[in-house]
Amino acid sequence: MPLHEFIYLASQSPRRTQLLDQLGVAHRPLRPDAGENAEDLEAEHAGELPLDYVRRVTLLKLRAARARLRRRGLPSAPILCADTTVALGRRILGKPRDDGEAAEMLRALSGRTHRVLTAVAVSAGARSLLATSISRVRFAELPQATIRRYVTSGEPQGKAGAYAIQGRIAAWVEHVEGSYSGIMGLPLHETHTLLSRARVRLEL
Repeated sequence: MPLHEFIYLASQSPRRTQLLDQLGVAHRPLRPDAGENAEDLEAEHAGELPLDYVRRVTLLKLRAARARLRRRGLPSAPILCADTTVALGRRILGKPRDDGEAAEMLRALSGRTHRVLTAVAVSAGARSLLATSISRVRFAELPQATIRRYVTSGEPQGKAGAYAIQGRIAAWVEHVEGSYSGIMGLPLHETHTLLSRARVRLEL
């Protein structure tokens, strides 16, 4: 069976685009239609654990992307979806609704270690391949003035846990354990493994 020469990336994240480029994987965007509300897929279920949540949401995104591909009549190819969440114990810290919630999340993370969970799903024919990366990040104590300036910068919006590790807040990260690319939003080792199983052409 020949290798797939490209994949579809069903994500609007520029970070995931950048990380796939780093892998050298040819990819095409498969973004939601105007009538789709991708945020609805990220709604939490009461009592749901962070690992269960991130896996469920990622598979929902893959299902929606498969339907999108069929509606558009595009050429067949594997589809890649991912979702990232930040967890403080059992608490899920998703994307902040506003600046106030972003500041509250950052205060909760200050001086503590939290987990960053990223699930990756790839369609391989009728199969859905899934992998999860779990990393740990510890912040130093964040002064209120630092939190205020960071929130004002606008960077926390649209980011799980209200921060981007590749941004300015990295100056306050004391320790990282796990996958840096997973914390950014696409763990490259797990992604490479899934794409290999889906018979996608890879450079390495």
